[in-house]
Amino acid sequence: MHDLTEDVAAIVSASKIATGTTQVFNVGSTGAVGVIEFEPGLERDLPELLDRLIPPSRDYGHEQAWHDGNGHSHLQASWLGTSLSVPVAEGQLLLGTWQQIFHLECDTKPRERTIVVTVQGE
Repeated sequence: MHDLTEDVAAIVSASKIATGTTQVFNVGSTGAVGVIEFEPGLERDLPELLDRLIPPSRDYGHEQAWHDGNGHSHLQASWLGTSLSVPVAEGQLLLGTWQQIFHLECDTKPRERTIVVTVQGE
């Protein structure tokens, strides 16, 4: 799990967009993005919760087709979502005090991911 907030804020700042929207998108089918209070407890709790809700299993159709052990990874990422929109106001991300933008890799092995950030507005 990675905190993307500072990187996304820097892109918004460099864009010179004062009012608009930024979109954060994970390229890949086993990664997700969202907002959370990025602190050690939740950094541990979110993946643990996902593993309880959508546990690793050999019963998933994806696993039966590909035998790669990550059917649950695809389902977890799909459930959380691969993109996030955040308003931009006065040239800054409009996030609450305890909201940070995160990327979570749900796969069973480390992956190198591309995160695309698009800023639109005036």
